[in-house]
Amino acid sequence: MTASTLSLACWAIILGDLILLGAGRMRHLLLLTAAQGLLLGLVTVGVSPGIEGYIVAGAVATLKGGIFPWLLWRTMRQVGTSEIVEPFMGLGTSILVGLGGLGLALWIDARLLLPIAAPPLLMPAALTTVLAGLVLIVLRHKALTQVIGYLTMENGIFLLGTPLAGHDAMWIELLILLDLLVAVFVMGIAIHHIRRTFDSIDVDRFCSLRD
Repeated sequence: MTASTLSLACWAIILGDLILLGAGRMRHLLLLTAAQGLLLGLVTVGVSPGIEGYIVAGAVATLKGGIFPWLLWRTMRQVGTSEIVEPFMGLGTSILVGLGGLGLALWIDARLLLPIAAPPLLMPAALTTVLAGLVLIVLRHKALTQVIGYLTMENGIFLLGTPLAGHDAMWIELLILLDLLVAVFVMGIAIHHIRRTFDSIDVDRFCSLRD
């Protein structure tokens, strides 16, 4: 993969982060999450073109680009939640926060010296993705949206680790993916039980619980 193609993939991830912050429906969030997983696999191949890189990229594309979004879509259909995203902060304001985070990430990238050479835009894309995940976790009502935020934040952390894929870190990346798979299963089960017990999966309503 050429450097220009890798940079284009990083820009696509950044654009996807901003669209995630402005998405108003759950199905759009899930589609964007799947697309981001496929882009992560592409970036992994570009950073580590060897056999180890292809193994990690295949696992990433399969889990993050296919299995995880499907599990979340299945959970959403089972609990019967509304597809409308209900943010604490307006969607436009969330995008502005993402743009501010992108500017900060570019500033950090220009001044941070990494011990391992990383492709251009990899660090800004990773930091922006982490920020987008945090915004989804903190500033959204539904538990399912927060799970998507958790996945998005982990995507950014994974992106930070891609330059290490060719430095005997393949098994660490695969173990992280395995832990994430278990976490998604647990979160899906928890959301299902929340829906069976309560009328809503809006996490802010937990504040009204009484002994």
